[in-house]
Amino acid sequence: MEIIDPLAIDYSERFTSPEDSLLKEISRFAQSHPQANMLSGHVQGRFLSLISCLIQPNRILEIGTFLGYSALCLAEGLTPLGRLHTIELRQEDADTAQANFNRTNAAEKIILHRGNALDIIPALEETWDLVFIDADKTGYIDYYDLVMLRVRKGGLVIADNVLFHGEVLSAEIKGKNALAIHAFNEKVRGDKSADKVMLTVRDGLFLIRKR
Repeated sequence: MEIIDPLAIDYSERFTSPEDSLLKEISRFAQSHPQANMLSGHVQGRFLSLISCLIQPNRILEIGTFLGYSALCLAEGLTPLGRLHTIELRQEDADTAQANFNRTNAAEKIILHRGNALDIIPALEETWDLVFIDADKTGYIDYYDLVMLRVRKGGLVIADNVLFHGEVLSAEIKGKNALAIHAFNEKVRGDKSADKVMLTVRDGLFLIRKR
């Protein structure tokens, strides 16, 4: 289900700051990937970069690296001594992402973890300024519970795909991923420890600020 008019998407891209050459290359490469729709893309990537630059985080956690596009965008706002930890389950995608990181000056600031995020997150003894959740949808609630324990007061969590291709808009929601995302959205709505706003950017972004 296409929930945003393609003409509106094209128009917004025309008026959004351009991607750099590496991000454009990653975007082209992703077009041949079986899960091409998982890439954050131009407008969302610039949005993540802008948010990161406004926050100027010292520690970022990304759950779901894919090809490294969103990590590179988020890393643009890191402080000089800042670090971004990103977690990817699929080895082939992790290899591609690491190769992309190695081509940038940000390589030393990005730490790629391979494996199950539910195992890795508890072992990261960090306080997070910014967290981006963009992994398996059935794991969103568990990821949220884990990261909110370590997000600083005033820190920001961003969750992707919270409209899940429009499937959560149906009168009767079906499919395990859509149901999982709807349950996550309900959980966040009821979380009195956070302020939140859901944006209709791309496939839906939830911005959640810890009080």
